[in-house]
Amino acid sequence: MGTAVEAAGKHTQQELDRMRHSTAHLMAAAVQAIWPEAKFGVGPAIKHGFYYDMDLPVALTPKDLERIEKKMRELKNKKLGYKRIEIGVDEAIEEMSKRNQPYKVELLKLLKERGSTAVVQETGDAEAIGVSEGQGGAEIVSFYETGDFLDLCRGPHVNDTTEIGAFKLMSIAGAYWRGNEKNPQLQRLYGTAFYSKEELDQYLWLLEESKKRDHRRLGMELDLFTFSDLVGAGLPLFTAKGTLVRDLLEEFVQSLQEPLGYQRVHIPHITKNDLYKTSGHWDKFQEDIFHVSGKSGEDFCMKPMNCPHHTQIYASRLRSYRELPIRMSEVTSVYRDELPGTLHGLSRVRAITQDDGHVFCTPDQVQEEALRIYSIIEDFYKPFDMKLTVRLSLWDEEHPEKYLGTPELWNSAQDQLRQVLKFKGVEWVEEAGEAAFYGPKIDFTVLDALEREWQLATIQLDFNLPERFDLQYTAPDGQATRPVMLHRAILGSVERFMSILIEHYAGAFPTWLSPVQAMVIPIADRHLDYAHEVRKTLLGVRLNSSRETIRVEIDEARESMQKKIRNAQLQKIPYMLVVGDKEAETRTVALRHRSGSNLGTLSLDAIAERIKTEILTRADLPRE
Repeated sequence: MGTAVEAAGKHTQQELDRMRHSTAHLMAAAVQAIWPEAKFGVGPAIKHGFYYDMDLPVALTPKDLERIEKKMRELKNKKLGYKRIEIGVDEAIEEMSKRNQPYKVELLKLLKERGSTAVVQETGDAEAIGVSEGQGGAEIVSFYETGDFLDLCRGPHVNDTTEIGAFKLMSIAGAYWRGNEKNPQLQRLYGTAFYSKEELDQYLWLLEESKKRDHRRLGMELDLFTFSDLVGAGLPLFTAKGTLVRDLLEEFVQSLQEPLGYQRVHIPHITKNDLYKTSGHWDKFQEDIFHVSGKSGEDFCMKPMNCPHHTQIYASRLRSYRELPIRMSEVTSVYRDELPGTLHGLSRVRAITQDDGHVFCTPDQVQEEALRIYSIIEDFYKPFDMKLTVRLSLWDEEHPEKYLGTPELWNSAQDQLRQVLKFKGVEWVEEAGEAAFYGPKIDFTVLDALEREWQLATIQLDFNLPERFDLQYTAPDGQATRPVMLHRAILGSVERFMSILIEHYAGAFPTWLSPVQAMVIPIADRHLDYAHEVRKTLLGVRLNSSRETIRVEIDEARESMQKKIRNAQLQKIPYMLVVGDKEAETRTVALRHRSGSNLGTLSLDAIAERIKTEILTRADLPRE
């Protein structure tokens, strides 16, 4: 969700998280005041808010949220402090047992036996553990007391409840205790909090606007894609219109990368498991892979990524340094066995179409190739008016076991990507632990129309797959030498990018992307002949040297002109070409835009030129 709200205040993200975590305690205190027998799980701060998992004697309703909010405001006005208390773990277990808090007792016993790291891994709540993270068993734990509410917590918190800003409880969901479906299901109360009411109102407006732009609803209304229970969840079916949009995006990427030497390849959708065991993906991702059995008795799977396949194209024959760099590209689907509860429209699916590309090059060519990819990414995002921000994703040197390769290789790879960013003269942030398991990467985040952040494009440097697959080329001195591999994605997942694009434009795609670019609207049946002439003229307009032409249709329904205009607007068609007696006589068209603008009466040539310009420049012209 949007960064504008987060950045609007004068407080740091750390301060905001502390206040939100304190609000979660305030919510729990209010719940305890209303239902004294309530039992509490964990309640962390999360992006844009907080939640608390609770075992309650009642099933909560939206009306109960209003009741809890009212009690929270009563407690807030009492200026209750957040008092830190440190006690021995055995004493804490005894205290929580007296208070009939079995979930806290369970956490305390886990802390005592296995240490805080185990608790964080199982609950995902670093604050709930009551001690600093570590491997050994805990001896001393901390609690925070707020009025009558006492909670196992590491903190920190605000000083007292008056430091809590504007808040609102948002929703109720179910959550299995410690994420295990064999455990009791608790009620999870979600809330949001900001330092000012203005920031809260802006966030709530963004939520409402996001609902209006929800790609799942718009995608169905605009006839772009559908889902079928017989096909399965997370497996979208694209209609002719949706497929056209996909094709246009893919063609745009290809038009940018083909002049830079990228050549298309094609690989199968299944592979022997051995491929991923060699690459190292198997050990990390085998639980997320669709497994396939056949008559041969060999173990196969649906490919979850493409890079190992591309290494085998490279390895198919001897390579010379004179051939490098070799740039492969492919738009192809991969398949990942996502949990049903995580699937969400096009943004989280099981069949993922990637605009994938891999470059095999010499170490001396890395920076030049990365800069080529960088330029493709910049050129691709310009027409969408999406601001790019850059992150250098590094490995976590404190946990090298999570990655392939030596520290020397990692440091060298990371330094090379830093040099690329320095050459571009851009600002960037560095984030440890965000690298792929095989190499560091430059990640590009875009801001959409609602200023929500989306991580999409990436440039990844990889010394490890060439090593694992023993890839070689003959150097100028005749020695067998290891190439470097660059992974790149421009729009990432086609499905996810389409979901973002639909919401970015609220379904009103720019003219070059619109499945139907113009709708001819005859006022009466007697104007149908001229309407067909108008359509034929526009269909005859050639765009560059390609066979592509303006996409134009006629609304021949026996409805009023205003109803036809409204229908075209609902379908987000950029232009409506209204024709009646006057237009037929003067060989003109009354031009309207989907925004409601009346652009006047224009000749067919003028209209054709306007639409053609928008298509070729990938930019909308002014409305007035």
